[in-house]
Amino acid sequence: MKKPDPAKARAAVLAIADWIAADSPEAARAAGIAQPSRSQLADAVRHTARLLSADAPGHSVELRVPPFVAVQCIEGPRHTRGVPPNVVEASPHAWLRLATGHSNWDELVAQADTTASGTRAGEIAQWMPIIKL
Repeated sequence: MKKPDPAKARAAVLAIADWIAADSPEAARAAGIAQPSRSQLADAVRHTARLLSADAPGHSVELRVPPFVAVQCIEGPRHTRGVPPNVVEASPHAWLRLATGHSNWDELVAQADTTASGTRAGEIAQWMPIIKL
């Protein structure tokens, strides 16, 4: 994987910044903020997740943002088979809110559309925000 471009990541996030800033996709819709296109959402999610992976290289924690990306990050023991012991899985909106500083780790894991398992999953919080809005 080539090194992620922070400028492209920032541009992808800025393109949907109003949607990210809303408390939820439903709140965005109620406020008249258009749902991002699938390609806009994919770009923002993939770029920010790959920046996390580059900033915090390693294989101890797997971040999943279905259906767009899964990356491994955080130094430590490498996972090679089966279900990884430390996994964070979030919706695109929840992930982008964390990645941009609109929410924090505790808010992220309190959401119904987010799961965090394993003793090291929370370590991604120290790398947030990836792109401050």
